[in-house]
Amino acid sequence: MNLQAHIETLKERHATLEHRIADEDQRPQPDSDALARLKVEKLKLKEEMERLRS
Repeated sequence: MNLQAHIETLKERHATLEHRIADEDQRPQPDSDALARLKVEKLKLKEEMERLRS
């Protein structure tokens, strides 16, 4: 897998996490532990994408 394809895959995973976070946040009683895990995973993906771009 070339670098650009890898970055695109990470972008897709990042977008999926954004949707999962939004869905969880819309629940009447969001699971704060689940939200925290999703946000940490999303941040790690973002950092990985930025590292690969530089």
